[in-house]
Amino acid sequence: MSERPLHRSAIKFLATVLLGRANAHAQNWWPGLALDTPVDPAQAGHVVYREKEVARLLHPSALKAQAGRDIFIIGSGPSVKENDISAIGSGTAILLNGSVSLIGCPIERPLAIAIEDERFIWRHFDLVRTKVEKGMFCLFSVGVLRAICEIDHKWLGDKRIVLIDDIRKPYREARRSSITLKEFDFAHLSADRVAGFSDDPSRGVFQGGSVAISALQFAVYCAPERIGFFGIDIANADSTPRFYERTGWTAKSGIARARARILAHVELAKQVCDEKRIELLNFSRMSALQDCGLAYDARYARAAIEA
Repeated sequence: MSERPLHRSAIKFLATVLLGRANAHAQNWWPGLALDTPVDPAQAGHVVYREKEVARLLHPSALKAQAGRDIFIIGSGPSVKENDISAIGSGTAILLNGSVSLIGCPIERPLAIAIEDERFIWRHFDLVRTKVEKGMFCLFSVGVLRAICEIDHKWLGDKRIVLIDDIRKPYREARRSSITLKEFDFAHLSADRVAGFSDDPSRGVFQGGSVAISALQFAVYCAPERIGFFGIDIANADSTPRFYERTGWTAKSGIARARARILAHVELAKQVCDEKRIELLNFSRMSALQDCGLAYDARYARAAIEA
């Protein structure tokens, strides 16, 4: 199964060689993508592709206005099948990557979808196009927006787009050092500077090995009482197909390899959530999140519900 088109791999390589480490991420928006990001919550920005406006770009406050007391971040781990996802209610889920397949049934309508790796778009854009409806919130990275524009820029027009901007490698700016990041009053860094957390996603989020980390920062920004995780298994990512995949038709995953990095970001996020009195819950029996103190909660397990 292909990862990204050959021309994109070539552009990524050339960007690294010609622009150096500090600016290699320019390949995310080149060629043709320009973003006018909203600074004022009351105003919208624009997504421009090849000098034509293709969509509006919303401030994260628009997402916050739609969120309630509970937010559920749903990944693609096989443990998703062990839970009755329909019990969480409409408008509460942030669906990551392949979990967009849950839209319609069992998720009537999500709070948002979140995709930050453009390779998922190259592999599964037909799934996204089929499932994601008009007016749905879409949390997309710069690279994902450019990839979608390359495939079908018109599709973006009726979606509510919110930018996932990598705070370490921001749009139209050079890579930032940890020293620079420490100066931001909205950013938290772990003592070893490996992990980070942003209180203000409109100014960027820390990407930490999984889109779940970015989604968590948006979820915390929405100020719910509880944030629950489904299908964020991590531990079995290399050995077990995602819940929507078939054996033999699985895409490579870097999740297991990034385990330490992911968990470091979750541990820092848990500290932030404790300060904000937001409860974090883990609904995956096999999740490595248990290593961060998020014990398995069986309230949505099919066996518990059917008993």
